[in-house]
Amino acid sequence: MSELKMPWPTLPLMSIASEMCLGKMLDKAKNRGTLKPYLRNVNVRWFTFDLSDMKEMRFEDGEDVRFGLQNGDLVVCEGGEPGRAAVWSDQADNAKIQKALHRIRFGLNEYDPYFAMYFLYWGTISNRFSRFYTGTTIKHLTGAALSRVHFPVAPLNEQRRIVAKIEELFSNLDAGVAALERAKANLKRYRAAVLKAAVDGSLTAEWRTKHPNVEPASRLLERILVERRRKWEADQLAKFAAAGKEPPKNWKAKYVEPSPPDTSNLPELPNGWCWATLDAVAGVVGGVTKDKKRDGQPGRKEIAYLRVANVQRGFLDLSEIKSIAATEEDIHSLRLQNGDVLFTEGGDRDKLGRGWVWSDELPECIHQNHIFRARLYLREMQPRMLSHHGNSFGKEWFIKAGKQTTNLASINLGILKRFPVPVAPSGEQCQIVAELDERLSVITSAEVEVERGFRRAARLRQSILKQAFEGKLVPQDPEDEPASELLARLKVARHDRFASNGKTNGEGRRPKKARASKARS
Repeated sequence: MSELKMPWPTLPLMSIASEMCLGKMLDKAKNRGTLKPYLRNVNVRWFTFDLSDMKEMRFEDGEDVRFGLQNGDLVVCEGGEPGRAAVWSDQADNAKIQKALHRIRFGLNEYDPYFAMYFLYWGTISNRFSRFYTGTTIKHLTGAALSRVHFPVAPLNEQRRIVAKIEELFSNLDAGVAALERAKANLKRYRAAVLKAAVDGSLTAEWRTKHPNVEPASRLLERILVERRRKWEADQLAKFAAAGKEPPKNWKAKYVEPSPPDTSNLPELPNGWCWATLDAVAGVVGGVTKDKKRDGQPGRKEIAYLRVANVQRGFLDLSEIKSIAATEEDIHSLRLQNGDVLFTEGGDRDKLGRGWVWSDELPECIHQNHIFRARLYLREMQPRMLSHHGNSFGKEWFIKAGKQTTNLASINLGILKRFPVPVAPSGEQCQIVAELDERLSVITSAEVEVERGFRRAARLRQSILKQAFEGKLVPQDPEDEPASELLARLKVARHDRFASNGKTNGEGRRPKKARASKARS
């Protein structure tokens, strides 16, 4: 962070403000008086107030003045985002402040509250004020700390010109950011529409017209089910051989056919497509559980493993891969292979069922128990189409079918196996993936440019404020009252305030009273 070189003198806020006050503590058991609206931390946004949800607490008559708001008061957040501030301009009648907020009041013709607000914003976004915060996990800006923050004392007319220029430039910048927000929202909708069109068949409607004689998906599903049974039988024979046992005569009768999906609430598919469950088209397994107690046990090998944080919706984030001590059996059964489709178990709703396709990014890797792996029985099924289906149609299906608490949602292996999957003809699946790759590539490129626009806007916002508080944003006017005269007025006003409060020294402290000496007997 480069040091800000301000052309004006500075003073701590306590030497500039005529009043500094922390709001009233909310205590239903102790508070008395009349119910009146008050501002909380959430009501104060940068430069404005959100009064859509104002609460009430009891205030006594004497507290109206102490905790009340007047036109021009600077309201500053004590916690949450410490320093976030806005200037009150009578947005609501008879409003007060809660203890989570500071109220800063300046004397008439002494200091511009908007100038102070933008200086707080500059100091907050540039991290200049971090040394004034208390707390480790949750940061706070106490009244004592805020009072020590040095603010520039520019000539009052210059303050007002700077504020006007900042607001003009910010207004233009805000219009650009709003356009970026609209573009971002439109790209999100377009991405969702493309994914939906892919898995409901509308993306390849023209392709089907040109290829009327392709093999229907029902035939492909028949071959998948044959391979599913063959795979099960091979696995059973391997287990018998490992145990040194002969398979019993009726062992094949234990094979369980997959249940058909419930299609009552599913969308209609194009001719030649069919619905199946994930259990029918892929072998689905859970992962290994992390247990530090097992790490030092013999017969275990350190191996990379995927966590929920690595599996995002439509891509894999492999920037941080951790390892786990796993047995040879775990490694053999859970080693990821090219084409494996990954689904996350849950957590918050955004983490529910999200996933992507593994493509041998790491030489050897397994997955944790909060990630499910689906391995397709036949490569005629396209894994990326399955994953796109999970990330689009599956989002709502997993929420409805999963287990939910107040803020969390999850799916288990049984639920995931019942997940309905559209099966398209093999050739059409290839066409769908090719169309998706092309369109999603364009969308991703546009999204990258939008994010660059946001970063440029943030840098420009900081640049505007830096120039403002270095005295370079507006020209100086030799007719302005010198800052020295404003300093003198502030000093007199401060002295008068202390005098009116019965305080005599320049620091605002009462003179110490002489202690009465105790008479000795």
